[in-house]
Amino acid sequence: MVTEKKWVYKFNEGNAQMRELLGGKGANLAEMTNLGLPIPMGFTITTEACTDYYKSGRKISNEIKQQIFEALRWLEKENGKKFGDNNDPLLVSVRSGARVSMPGMMDTILNLGMNDISVKGFAQKTNNPRFAYDSYRRFIQMFSDVVMEVPKSKFEKIIDEIKEQKGVKFDIDLDVNDMKKLIKRFKALYKEAIGQDFPQDPDVQLMEAVKAVFRSWDNPRANVYRRMNDIPGDWGTAVNIQTMVFGNMGNTSGTGVAFTRNPATGAKGIYGEYLIDAQGEDVVAGVRTPQPISKLEEDMPGCYSEFINLAHKLESHYRDMQDMEFTIQEGKLFFLQTRNGKRTAEAAINIACDLVEEGMITPEEALLRIEAKSLDQLLHPTFDAKALKEGKVIGHALPASPGSAAGKVYFTAEDAKNAAAKGERVILVRLETSPEDIEGMHAAEGILTARGGMTSHAAVVARGMGTCCVSGCNDLKVNEEGKEFELNGTVYHEGDYISLDGSTGTIYEGDIPTVEAQISGNFGCIMRWADQFRKMKVRTNADTPADAENAVRLGAEGIGLCRTEHMFFEAERIPKFRRMILSDTVEQREAALAELLPYQREDFIGMYKALRGRPMTVRFLDPPLHEFLPKTEAEMRELGDSMGLTFEEVKARCDAMHEFNPMMGLRGCRLSVIYPEISRMQTRAVIEAAIAVKKEMNYDIVPEIMVPLTGERKELLFVKNIIVETAEQVMKEQGYFLNYQVGTMIEIPRAALTADDVAKEADFFSFGTNDLTQMTFGFSRDDAGKFLESYYDQKIYEFDPFSKLDQTGVGQLMQMAVKKGRQENPMLHCGICGEHGGDPSSVAFCQELGLDYVSCSPFRVPIARLAAAQAAINLKKK
Repeated sequence: MVTEKKWVYKFNEGNAQMRELLGGKGANLAEMTNLGLPIPMGFTITTEACTDYYKSGRKISNEIKQQIFEALRWLEKENGKKFGDNNDPLLVSVRSGARVSMPGMMDTILNLGMNDISVKGFAQKTNNPRFAYDSYRRFIQMFSDVVMEVPKSKFEKIIDEIKEQKGVKFDIDLDVNDMKKLIKRFKALYKEAIGQDFPQDPDVQLMEAVKAVFRSWDNPRANVYRRMNDIPGDWGTAVNIQTMVFGNMGNTSGTGVAFTRNPATGAKGIYGEYLIDAQGEDVVAGVRTPQPISKLEEDMPGCYSEFINLAHKLESHYRDMQDMEFTIQEGKLFFLQTRNGKRTAEAAINIACDLVEEGMITPEEALLRIEAKSLDQLLHPTFDAKALKEGKVIGHALPASPGSAAGKVYFTAEDAKNAAAKGERVILVRLETSPEDIEGMHAAEGILTARGGMTSHAAVVARGMGTCCVSGCNDLKVNEEGKEFELNGTVYHEGDYISLDGSTGTIYEGDIPTVEAQISGNFGCIMRWADQFRKMKVRTNADTPADAENAVRLGAEGIGLCRTEHMFFEAERIPKFRRMILSDTVEQREAALAELLPYQREDFIGMYKALRGRPMTVRFLDPPLHEFLPKTEAEMRELGDSMGLTFEEVKARCDAMHEFNPMMGLRGCRLSVIYPEISRMQTRAVIEAAIAVKKEMNYDIVPEIMVPLTGERKELLFVKNIIVETAEQVMKEQGYFLNYQVGTMIEIPRAALTADDVAKEADFFSFGTNDLTQMTFGFSRDDAGKFLESYYDQKIYEFDPFSKLDQTGVGQLMQMAVKKGRQENPMLHCGICGEHGGDPSSVAFCQELGLDYVSCSPFRVPIARLAAAQAAINLKKK
């Protein structure tokens, strides 16, 4: 006998553990029902029904429909009312409820079940015609907006017109006749927009509303929210059908939202607001100014006392700060939902620590309560909240590096640097940044680019410096020569103020004040707990002593990636580096490298001192050389003069180095194969620096030298032989010997596929997942932003693989490399140094792979520390 699948659960049939099936709201309503709280009765249509709806071509099966109407008949008996009755109709709300909270992302319909006839009976039954017709006009408006996609603004315009005609300010000042006028005009608007009359059959209304909530799982704002919060697209949303209770029945009724602790600071105590004679959307929409929850004690002391007691009961039961919606109908309190409240990073940390102190949760549970990504809020400046409300949004792009910044627009690195030297706050605006822009980027408060993605040059360097960056703004038209840019029809000139939010990708006109991030005392406590429970080490990607110092301050246990090419960008160094690139004999190259050696050595000395004995992985020169070549005629002439070459000769040599696909051209270990002298200089710089610091500071330094872009064991062996020969020679010269390691960066798929062979010559693997992702997917990380949005829209990808590790494809290569590499070399240590090293979901994957460490930008180190702890705790639970 085939058992019929259960698609619908009454509230009294579920519990809090059924979140995946009933969604967060449905599971919590079931739990509150079991706790005996005053809940308007109802039922939940499962998340599986939503998934089935999409699989069935956006249709609800007859089996699901049958179970919905069976549950509706039960609800009629519970309430002693009939759905669709002309005299005393049962009215319901239809609300979404995903398994994780997605506030404001999906849709709700209230007062469903009314029509032209039942509104008259409802008015008579309640003896409150104004309330009855107000409820009907609200239903028409919400149904039209949510279900039929008639813009809400069109209805608001009609309301404003009637208020203006009557000379009143608030909706509450409209009487029953005004409501009837609104209903008439709303229905006319509906017919004009849809081409048919507003539906009068409550059964039709209900099924259309359920479909609309299912559809809202796939609306643009929900998709963006899921992408930002790592929520899979196949989870679906549940639908909750709940008996209506009314907060708009006069002065003994009301509605509100409250938290058991302050969601901004975490301070203990009821925090919230409510409105007398209103429905829920009035509080959220800001149509009227709500009263603080404390005012309820004056207005309805009995309800206030009951609410406080039940709120504390819910917090104790869930052992977390609760976000509750409630309605009071003619003096009787009802809870409409509860959920673990969204909170700022500061509040999350304070609440977690307080709950541990109160004995409600353990430190392990406390760590799992904090969203790792949210720690960015504590480490970067943010806009002043009041000033931000007045800010004019002029564009959106990719949130490439978090924080907020405001300043005057400048278009070249030189101008930005000079302006900053005069004390100006600078926003550097570029088509795209290049290595030569480093000083301007360093001087800028924020960076805005027209091109590039989340792991473009601008994004990676900005994150490393902790500088706000918004990248890949396709609508941005930059005229660098004319020193102006155009965005959405408005032209901005050098010296104009703009403001950037690197956490959201929003671009504002004008100078919005920022406030420095506040790290609370509890932050250190959370980090200590995280370090106690995590298994993986956390290193940083850093290229300067200042970066290293900052990363150590934030808890880094070493450097997992020191990009040596970043050490040559400064004004006095880059001409020497260019001379080396354009030299046409070994002798000329060695002469130029001899001039660069002291700079490289001193940088390493500074970094080893900053690390105080912590390890550092030095990646040898990797980028395409064209990035360093002179771009302008003046630069070429200046370089020619220093080399004894004409402008034409310099230009010819630059042209000869042109590559059709530089990212896959002469870079990484290929440079050392063709120009071994480069690796000799860099090895000498590393070993001499390590010996100097070891002698002076007595730190236990074991240099880790990393060969980039290896795809073949013999390639690695060739460069390794150069490194070993040079290192032994330097140690012999110095009369001082130390241990060192030679490893490679796994960033070419072939290296992962042949990892057992490569491991024969490697002491360690470090996964460069930026390039590994790029080469596995076959598209450029700088250009992907141009088409990824279309891929999201078409459900081809759910997320940006450069921001969140592709565990299916790229992850499989990593898993293979770790397994094969350690089978061949059991002492092989493995880490990740791509930008994914600071992404919590990617960190969790690295824990499952058994990596020894993750490495990320300095300001993401606390995020990685917490994410690594959470990953270890969750893996232990499994």
